[in-house]
Amino acid sequence: MVVNIQVADDVSSPLSPDLMMSAALAALRFAGAPPDAECTVVLTDDEELRRLNLQFLGVDAPTDVLSFPADFIDPDSNHPYLGDILISVDRLLQQAAAQDHPAKQELLLLVVHGILHLLGHDHAEEAEKERMWVLQDQILSRLASGERE
Repeated sequence: MVVNIQVADDVSSPLSPDLMMSAALAALRFAGAPPDAECTVVLTDDEELRRLNLQFLGVDAPTDVLSFPADFIDPDSNHPYLGDILISVDRLLQQAAAQDHPAKQELLLLVVHGILHLLGHDHAEEAEKERMWVLQDQILSRLASGERE
């Protein structure tokens, strides 16, 4: 599996790319992604997430994470490309402070949540939400215990 980590040029982040990589790989493996799958995780800011949220979902407000699933074979690698996840560092830090937990814990949650969306999970309906939250909690528990697969 390949996870591309990007940080927008104008974003300063105290968060570790290695932590994002670990979270993404754990979620991909545990949720059953193809072993040669690829995706991208981008750290950006509230303004970018607000712009994308408005453009794609019609909501003129920032959000913490957006997932853009893709379903194609990357012509360069010949591997399945799952899509892109964009995370607002601004929102991540605000939510961590509001919930009184470390920013890295919020980062793990947002990365795992985004990966699950790339893999087709959703929380629009209560039954879907319950399944997604159970899977998300299982992955986060594995990460907390140091388990990677």
